[in-house]
Amino acid sequence: MGQQAKQAALVARRASTEEKNRALTKIAEAITEATPEIIRANAVDLKEAQAQGLDAPSQDRLRIDAKGIASMVAGLEQIIALQDPVGQIKDTTIRPNGLSIGKMRTPLGVIGMVYESRPNVTVDAAGLCLKSGNAVILRGGSECIETNRILSECIQRGLMAAEVDPSWVQLVKTTDRAAVGQLLKLDEYVDLIIPRGGKSLIERVATESTIPVLKHLDGICHIYVHDDADLRMAEALIMNAKTHRYAVCNAMETLLLHQNLPESFVQDVVTQLIAAGVEVRVCEETHARLKPSTDVTLAVDEDWVTEYLGPILSIKTCAQLEAAIEHINGFGSQHTDSIVTRSIEASQKFIREVDSSSVMVNASTRFADGFEYGLGAEIGISTDKLHARGPVGLEGLTSEKYVVFGAGQIRE
Repeated sequence: MGQQAKQAALVARRASTEEKNRALTKIAEAITEATPEIIRANAVDLKEAQAQGLDAPSQDRLRIDAKGIASMVAGLEQIIALQDPVGQIKDTTIRPNGLSIGKMRTPLGVIGMVYESRPNVTVDAAGLCLKSGNAVILRGGSECIETNRILSECIQRGLMAAEVDPSWVQLVKTTDRAAVGQLLKLDEYVDLIIPRGGKSLIERVATESTIPVLKHLDGICHIYVHDDADLRMAEALIMNAKTHRYAVCNAMETLLLHQNLPESFVQDVVTQLIAAGVEVRVCEETHARLKPSTDVTLAVDEDWVTEYLGPILSIKTCAQLEAAIEHINGFGSQHTDSIVTRSIEASQKFIREVDSSSVMVNASTRFADGFEYGLGAEIGISTDKLHARGPVGLEGLTSEKYVVFGAGQIRE
């Protein structure tokens, strides 16, 4: 598979935007036509997952319906509409000797995807890699094998209908865990590994891979409510960031509150969270500001570094903005953090000093997503600092090379 992908990548690198968009269109058509078949395959996976005792958040990520399939197709259509980054030349300068020097976007080559549960990753990864001129080897989790097989067949049908090499997108169809280990050692053929899944999977990939890895381990996301915040806005953002979906990496896990916020606001927020079924864990200062009858527990040190991926939230009171920033940089995972404030000065300080891949002002952390950022979809979110950071779309699947145009200049 690695050898085939390497050869396919050489062809994909030369493909025109029109050829790539035609392939994406054919894939979208094949997926739409196979909707009933995909849903039936997903039901088989879900039944087996339940029998195996897969936890509720993982089952939620695995589940797909007609709406989810339509969303996959919409993602492909958005990728089609995006500008092709391959071949773009920017930052061109003219040197005193007349040389024109610029940077050109170029595909990475072969991408290896190792992921769990989410069947949409199969389609998102295929679409993004195809449009960016890369070949991709997909290795999904055993819990989603039937759904992934059907989606892979749709992708293959689409590629063949577009008359391009089906090796552009390949699925590892075995569920043997040893296959992951083999893929992680294919540095002769694979240029980048992207894992998506639980912390144990990502740690294994980062430890075993002899290929560069683009990853994030945790999504410990924060919202900080400054003392001058619009409190109605703050309530809406808090509830959305925490309760919209629990088992996602951009859900809020810790709420930070300025010490000058009204006690009535703190009580209202906690009451709403509890009513929504959220278990609330608070620091001692926050606890002292709540009614004695409020059903909360005291947070422990471990809470500040825990990605719950469920209906649990920790809350901490901060003396000032600087304390909130210090807490985020010390206990966060450099994923996504947001401030709620009316102050331009406070918002500028927050976005400047919080060291995360996405930093927001007056917005829910749930927007940290490739589709919401206009990337068409995302192949993953990176909290690393090299090559790509944050949601990774088309541009993150390319690199740059210098291109130099001369008129016979020689170096003296």
